[in-house]
Amino acid sequence: MDELMIVANVAIVFGVTYKLFELFAGRKERIMLIEKLCEKLSPDQLARKPLYMPSHSSFSGLRLGCLLIGLGIGLLMGYFIVWLTTSGDSCSASSIVYGSCVLLGGGTGLLVSYIIENKWFGKSER
Repeated sequence: MDELMIVANVAIVFGVTYKLFELFAGRKERIMLIEKLCEKLSPDQLARKPLYMPSHSSFSGLRLGCLLIGLGIGLLMGYFIVWLTTSGDSCSASSIVYGSCVLLGGGTGLLVSYIIENKWFGKSER
């Protein structure tokens, strides 16, 4: 077990060091690409058309809210399923029921937020 810990520690130190060097090298490359882009674009090209159009409305609150509501409903549904199906102390499958209900509820909540977003963008385009 001690040999495995030594190998794991060396791998972690090497990985962190490698990622730090990669981060700083990538930063220099990105700065060089931005400078080349600025040299090629003239001020009148920048004034004509924006390169990036940010969205006017953010749906992150809606997504998070629907996800949490779905998770809560999934937990409640799992509790009722376990409560109705088990008798006494035999709760061997309760963790499976809880997990599946939570995942189904969270997925349903995200699907609901997706449908609401599509309806919102459909109304705003017309």
